[in-house]
Amino acid sequence: MSHKPFSGRTVAVTGASGSLGQALLLELHHQGAALVALTSSAAELALIDAQGSPIQLEQVQWRCGAEQALQPVLQRCDVLVINHGFNSHGDRSPEAVGRSLEVNALSSWRLLELFAEIAQADPTGRPRRELWMNTSEAEIQAAVSPLYEISKRLQGQLLSLRSLDLAGPQLRLRRLVLGPFRSALNPIGLMSAAFVAREILRQVEWNCGLVIVTPNPLTYAVMPLTALSRWLYFRVVSKAAT
Repeated sequence: MSHKPFSGRTVAVTGASGSLGQALLLELHHQGAALVALTSSAAELALIDAQGSPIQLEQVQWRCGAEQALQPVLQRCDVLVINHGFNSHGDRSPEAVGRSLEVNALSSWRLLELFAEIAQADPTGRPRRELWMNTSEAEIQAAVSPLYEISKRLQGQLLSLRSLDLAGPQLRLRRLVLGPFRSALNPIGLMSAAFVAREILRQVEWNCGLVIVTPNPLTYAVMPLTALSRWLYFRVVSKAAT
């Protein structure tokens, strides 16, 4: 019998209609997970396995700003993968600023808080829930898209700040730092979404809290130092609410 580390676990993925979202759902299916596809699209998401059979999943339509409405769904989930995003490319209009911040940073932050609240209410003995957040390599490097970089850096900093209080015995946080892969946001990415999804799950199986998948060797050196220094700085100069 093949090893299926997600057998018996329910995993929800935002941005499920995108290239990486679909690739993650496929890989999670192969590893035994029950799937919840969270997407803003009304189109039916149909995934096919290697044998040509349709993959069973629960598709839930949602929109940024309505995260609280997902609470009944997320209460049933063991893992939440925050993967949705928006790239305005060269647009720097007020509308692009608002959408970039809302989709890439604020929506992710609200989902983090919601899932943490659910986890903190879990009874003793329940297996620890996990939240994976795709912050992207744009946290620390240029992405030829100023608003994408700004919003992704804010997303990463919010994750670092709130992890001081939210990570613990009931919730495991993982940061996904991904280099350029082919998708609607980046049609000239160097990696395939399928390759990135496989590498993410490989590093999760190694129990990595910082998951890095990129062809850029500099990221493997800079990102851990950035995350550590940010964590130390926030720990020293801020405090939890009393």
